[in-house]
Amino acid sequence: MKKTLLVSLSLCSALLAGGTQAGEIDKALVVVNSGSLQTQGMAMVLANAMQAKGTAVEVLLCDKGGDLALKSTQNPTLKPRDVTPEQLMGKLQQGGAKVNVCALYLPNSEHRQQDLREGVGVATPPAIAEQMIDDDTQVFSF
Repeated sequence: MKKTLLVSLSLCSALLAGGTQAGEIDKALVVVNSGSLQTQGMAMVLANAMQAKGTAVEVLLCDKGGDLALKSTQNPTLKPRDVTPEQLMGKLQQGGAKVNVCALYLPNSEHRQQDLREGVGVATPPAIAEQMIDDDTQVFSF
């Protein structure tokens, strides 16, 4: 319930800060910390919807959310479209989104950079901090 509230508050604050017109958010940073399949799926669905409306989307995968970046991760499909969060993430990447794991993810796991899916990088704290304080970027956390 706390995660749902956090996501809802993030979306409400985006509407209040950026208006209610579609496409008013120039850039979005979508941070996925949750290992929940449905939470990851919804984060990717919403990120794709924002991208379709012209928002430049970047994804940061941290903690259990970082597992989505692994080549070995194969989640079951989600209804109603029968797609996985990783397939939705791939669609985002095809649309130009950058996807990175948190700087702490690899050093604190058994995984290495070569275990990451193609096109997934490793974020640097200064680059992410710059995005987070950029007035044109809205941060969404799942």
